[in-house]
Amino acid sequence: MSANATATPVLPASLKTNPLLSQWLQFLPDGSVQVKTGKVELGQGILHALKVLAAEELCVSLAQVTLCEADTASGPDEGMTSGSLSIQDSGVAIRHACAHARHLFLQQCAQQQGCAIEELHVLSGVVHKGTQRIAAYADLAPLINWQQAVDIEKTKLPSSAWQWVGHDLERTDVRALVEGEPIFIHDMVLPGMLHARMVRSDALHATLDESSWQAAQILAQQWPSSSTLVRDGGLIGVLAANERDANLHAQQVLQTLRWQAKPLGLNDSSLPQDLQTQTADAQVFHTSGEPTTSAGAGTVDAPQTFSATYFRPFLHHASIGTSCALAQWTSDSTQSTALKVWSHSQGIFALRRDLALSFGLNDTLVQVKHVRGAGCYGHNGADDVAFDAAWLAKHANGRPVRVVWSRRDEMIWSPIAPAMTVRVTAKVDAQHQLLDWQQEVWSQGHSSRPGRAATPALLGSWQTEKPFPALEPINVAAAAGAGAERNSVPPYRASHIQVLANRVLGWPMRTSALRALGAHANVFAAESMMDELAHASNTDPVAYRLSLLDDARARDVLQAVADASQWNALRLQCQSQEGRGVGVAYARYKGKGAYCAVVAQVHVTDVVCVEHLWVAADVGLVVQPDGAKLQLEGGAIQSTSWALKEAAQFDDTSITSNDWERYPILRFSEVPQVHVQLMARSDQPSLGAGEAAQGPTTAAIANAVFHALGVRVHRLPLTPEALTQAINALA
Repeated sequence: MSANATATPVLPASLKTNPLLSQWLQFLPDGSVQVKTGKVELGQGILHALKVLAAEELCVSLAQVTLCEADTASGPDEGMTSGSLSIQDSGVAIRHACAHARHLFLQQCAQQQGCAIEELHVLSGVVHKGTQRIAAYADLAPLINWQQAVDIEKTKLPSSAWQWVGHDLERTDVRALVEGEPIFIHDMVLPGMLHARMVRSDALHATLDESSWQAAQILAQQWPSSSTLVRDGGLIGVLAANERDANLHAQQVLQTLRWQAKPLGLNDSSLPQDLQTQTADAQVFHTSGEPTTSAGAGTVDAPQTFSATYFRPFLHHASIGTSCALAQWTSDSTQSTALKVWSHSQGIFALRRDLALSFGLNDTLVQVKHVRGAGCYGHNGADDVAFDAAWLAKHANGRPVRVVWSRRDEMIWSPIAPAMTVRVTAKVDAQHQLLDWQQEVWSQGHSSRPGRAATPALLGSWQTEKPFPALEPINVAAAAGAGAERNSVPPYRASHIQVLANRVLGWPMRTSALRALGAHANVFAAESMMDELAHASNTDPVAYRLSLLDDARARDVLQAVADASQWNALRLQCQSQEGRGVGVAYARYKGKGAYCAVVAQVHVTDVVCVEHLWVAADVGLVVQPDGAKLQLEGGAIQSTSWALKEAAQFDDTSITSNDWERYPILRFSEVPQVHVQLMARSDQPSLGAGEAAQGPTTAAIANAVFHALGVRVHRLPLTPEALTQAINALA
């Protein structure tokens, strides 16, 4: 159905919780418009895209629109900026709000002029009747009741009237980045600000030796009077007048303190098997169709069964910039906010709730303002460092406090992505059509985010003298995209599909959301199996997938990436060159989001080198093509790093991959050439691009390695050791 076709609109999720026009728009006397959002800028360009949508619907210039940074004191609560949902949720809500506002302005003028609304139009925020100027938005705004609910029945502008959607426009934040302007939270300086650092053990679960604490207190007596050592149970931190002293004091205390560590009880080499034997919350996540009745074994029509187990290790977020926050307590009883926090959290309202719980406050006494950080790929340490800053600020006598985590803090104490084991069993008939498909997933939960439990999900709140209970990671509901189960239901035609999910309980690792959640491992497993089935049937991998895809948009994306990469010629070329291979993979993110197909070309010597990636995606209506392409390109490059290099390391008590030497990521010299093609779908609703490429990219690389070597590697990352083990297993 066309986007302009008549249909009953569905109330966007963001409007259900923020129904009033005043929660989205404010028209100022100077003719500018402030547009509010609860979604935050993480480097994905979302504020620019939302600004474009607002300008289009209001018929104003881009210069007239200001997109306000998310703030719990003034903006709508739109939950998390995650799941590639910002354009789908906030974008649609803003379009509805702007369309309604434009209608109210036209209606006001029509009443004044005694004419029909259809006789009026808007140019640059001014209502006209023909060539006659009637009134500007700024003049009309005081006459309108903005405390009314957004009416989603008001007609949005047709795409034929758009000026900027679908075009690449200059982003002011990119210019600021290139020119080195101080736009990040790490650059913030507040009057009277103190600098602070946390001091935590290397061990994830440890008890402080009290005699060493006494030694640390004696040490602190030698510091300048402006420096302070503070403690609450297992929480220890230092405050200082400058960053140099804060770093120095924290290092001195860390070298002085001793902890008694509790063993983790995990073994890296046996993780894939151990995941399958632990206590777990087991469920049938999905079932469809009926199991097929097989012909007798040994007959010509007997089905063939293929089964394999795949593994993805624990992963770090590994942002180049570490987590940072600022906090300030106000003691003046006339102030409406007792605690103000500046944070690069993905969910400022959820963080506000858990900070209020942590410090025994009403939500209204806590304000969290978003400030851009170094970017994130899910639930990193941004919320935890906000708690640290708020806790340390209680010892600062009303002065603001800035806390920056060290690289060591970031790697050890940020939540990490769960290790995952995925077993796929597929049964095919004599024509290699899918009969039965079973996918079983073992993983810890993929969410430990704040705001979802009766007690806080903030690290520091679990470490005080009177701690809140540490929470078990969960998987979000299927309707919200699921967690470990994300993309576990294959997109291909099969007589019977069953997905079994096992949420592993009681493990010592604190896991949470990393970009694409379970989709990365599930697509790697499913698309590796699809490649095995194509190989067994002696069928081209692209042709085999196309034969089992009923969704026309899926088929178009897969065919587009095959055409862009010149698949047939490239495959023949690689077959004639030793160590070179090409692989393909496809997925629709969450089964309802963006369609994405990837072709990878690799050269395998002692290591795997990814030379080219071709990405084709259907993300529906594209607001800014360059931004969407960059999201897909960035996702593909990060997924390449996951596929080739990344795996969190640990010993008996601690995470040991706490620096770049022990947690290598893809270097600039190793980045493949990435070619991105967007399908033209302006008649379809927007779908998020940020996480669509993660699963297909890793799967395509693994399939290309198989094409190059004739060896299937089932365990990530595809290191020389993993390749050797796979080759030896065939010997």
